[in-house]
Amino acid sequence: MNRQILLLILLITYTGFAQNSGNIKGVVTSEKNEAVSEANINIEGASIGTRTNTNGSFNINNVPEGNYLLRISYIGFKSQQIAISIEGGATTQLPNIVLKVSEEELNEVVINGNGNANKFNREKSAYVSKLPLKNIENPQVYDNITAEILNEQIVTSFDDALKNSSGITKLWESTGRGGDGAGYYSLRGFPVQPNLVNGLPAITNGSPDPANIENIEVIKGPSGTLYGSSLISYGGLINITTKKPYDYFGGNISYTLGSFGLNRVAADINTPLDEEGDIALRVNTAYQTKNSFQDAGFSKSFFIAPSFSYKVNDRLSFLVNTEFYNGKSTNPTMLFLDRGAPLTATNIDELNYDTNRSYTSNDLTLENPTYSLQGQMNYKLSDEWTSQTVISRGSAKSKGYYSYLYEGTRFVEGLDEGVVFTRFMNNQNSTTLTTDFQQNFIGDFEIFGMRNRMVAGLDYFQREVIDNGTGYVGNGSVYIGNASLQNVNESVFGIFEQENYITDGDSGILSTAAVDGLLENIERNNIHTKEDIYSAYVSNVLNITPALSVMASLRIDQFENDSNSQTALSPKFGVVYQPIIDKVSIFANYMDGFSNVAPSEAIDQSTGETRRITFDPEHASQFEFGTKLNFLNDKLFATLSYYDIEVENIVLGSGFEVTQDGTQYSRGFEARITASPIDGLNLVAGFSHNDSEVTEATANDDFLGRRPESAGPENLANLWASYRLTSGAAEGFGIGFGGNYASENMIFNRNIAGTFTLPSYTVLNAAVFYDVDQFSINLKLNNLTNEDYFNGWSTINPQAPRNFAAALTYNF
Repeated sequence: MNRQILLLILLITYTGFAQNSGNIKGVVTSEKNEAVSEANINIEGASIGTRTNTNGSFNINNVPEGNYLLRISYIGFKSQQIAISIEGGATTQLPNIVLKVSEEELNEVVINGNGNANKFNREKSAYVSKLPLKNIENPQVYDNITAEILNEQIVTSFDDALKNSSGITKLWESTGRGGDGAGYYSLRGFPVQPNLVNGLPAITNGSPDPANIENIEVIKGPSGTLYGSSLISYGGLINITTKKPYDYFGGNISYTLGSFGLNRVAADINTPLDEEGDIALRVNTAYQTKNSFQDAGFSKSFFIAPSFSYKVNDRLSFLVNTEFYNGKSTNPTMLFLDRGAPLTATNIDELNYDTNRSYTSNDLTLENPTYSLQGQMNYKLSDEWTSQTVISRGSAKSKGYYSYLYEGTRFVEGLDEGVVFTRFMNNQNSTTLTTDFQQNFIGDFEIFGMRNRMVAGLDYFQREVIDNGTGYVGNGSVYIGNASLQNVNESVFGIFEQENYITDGDSGILSTAAVDGLLENIERNNIHTKEDIYSAYVSNVLNITPALSVMASLRIDQFENDSNSQTALSPKFGVVYQPIIDKVSIFANYMDGFSNVAPSEAIDQSTGETRRITFDPEHASQFEFGTKLNFLNDKLFATLSYYDIEVENIVLGSGFEVTQDGTQYSRGFEARITASPIDGLNLVAGFSHNDSEVTEATANDDFLGRRPESAGPENLANLWASYRLTSGAAEGFGIGFGGNYASENMIFNRNIAGTFTLPSYTVLNAAVFYDVDQFSINLKLNNLTNEDYFNGWSTINPQAPRNFAAALTYNF
């Protein structure tokens, strides 16, 4: 009886409440009539709100009677406020709400989760040319890798993120060692590392965590004119765009698990700090642990990135972005081929390497604490000019044990097949400090009726390296092959069993105590170097007609260190013709890059005296032409281009003879397409072909007439396609499929030692995902066919076999 009375009271209460409350319905779109999903809908003063779904629609139920202001906001768009009146028991159907793009937004606008938008592409970038140019009007080629595709693919490593760009491939893993411990990639035939965040220096000895990545820009070709020489390569550069605060509360929390002990917890939380949303704080963070696919090895990391924005008024704004990363891991297995004698094996089959073996232990680890701070002030001087002042400070450390295997022991008694590698180890203790200051003036003005967009800037960059690590010491020999080891001379190579660190075929002792004993009497480095670079640059885009524009740019760099001073000029020219405005462009560019070369010591053979030789900067020049296409109301974007890069003044030789007379070319074709032709379907695809060769060198140079080992495979292809249902009972369900192809790769290619070739490979991946209300679940299977494949750069680096990942995300 008591339950019935209680139920009756609740029913009466609910009925009374329902009669005194109403509902709201509406749809939010952009000016292009595209649905805007995940827009924030708030009733001011009532603490009631929701977010739009994939169709841009929203419902708010049980709103008390009364008059309210409804606030609609989404990053990159101007917020709107609509006066509404709620009547009890009624539903208020609002007219279509159209959000306008914010004119103050320099970065490209992204409409998240919208089945109609091309979410695998960004329309505009403020970093590629240091101007807010649309891709189709920019004479330079670059690829966007968006946060949307990273989430869909459950990307937890930077290496996997870059697989979505054309013409780039991994050379070797992040080693964690001081100075250059980040991963190396080949781009247009030249090695490059990820050294830029938001267009500013951000050096790391580890691998960038994807938690704070909004977009990755792979910018093609020598870009010394706007970025100098210290942080880029002749093939291009990698710039990470971070997530920025916005003016409403929102975010997500996710948990990812997977093969090899993968566990990852990540969060993205944004909150305004005042009622207007002019002050906002956003925090992205992630904690991840993962084991190696081999018999030993692991990685563990914690990452947090608070960012803060403050819009003082319509003219003045501030942005502060910070990142703290602490990673601990074993360094990956890397087999270095012998550079001084003919190769013992020339391919993987001859080497007969068991990829399950790591030849390391979990006792020997490296730590990579990294910190960076970026501060930016934007001040609108007038309707035509904006002042941008930016400063960054970074610290990257490497502490712990680093090892590698080097093919050096060739004649072992009793061993007639296989290869013996020697393990070398040291204790890392290195810190790299960077400071950068930039002052840019960005203008958009007319002269004689022609539009000019200009950036003029000053840049000061300092890098300081402190190295107190030890020298290297040998720690045993590793046999790779099928031969029996029973008859091998144990004075050269033995088989031991000790504390489970030693396995058959390895004579090293892989415990911290043993390694500390080996390094006890090894001298430590006492290296402290500093370099300062002072730069000035100017770049102007002139619209001769609405369809025809030209770009002219110039940079001067003054490089200073303790023993060297160099000056370099770097020009850049580009032309874009759009026969169909914003739809088709034909472009060409000439770009210049340079590299400051350190002095060398050479020995005079006639006198035996050592003399110091200084060099001019190396120079790379690129000519490129192609077309960019933008169809189906921004739903299809394609780039096709041919490039020709020539590098001159390459320093060759060492010891007795050092000359600066080397020349190398790199030529190729690239194609990339991103498309969303129908609701729910998104795809990105790319193909590249590269032809590289050292064409001039001294007669006995080991690389003359050879394809450089850093050039990677000649042919690369990538694809990812996904389809998500946007209506019906299964709305939010989707599937994805794609992968990567690489042709044969000559990772070692020399006239004296010979050539070692890695086989071609095709790696396929698939995913299933489902979004319901505020939850989403993703399942991903990588390397479907369990392909046994490798990367390398005079090294052999085995890659992961078949593995899976699953992610559960709650959005709020």
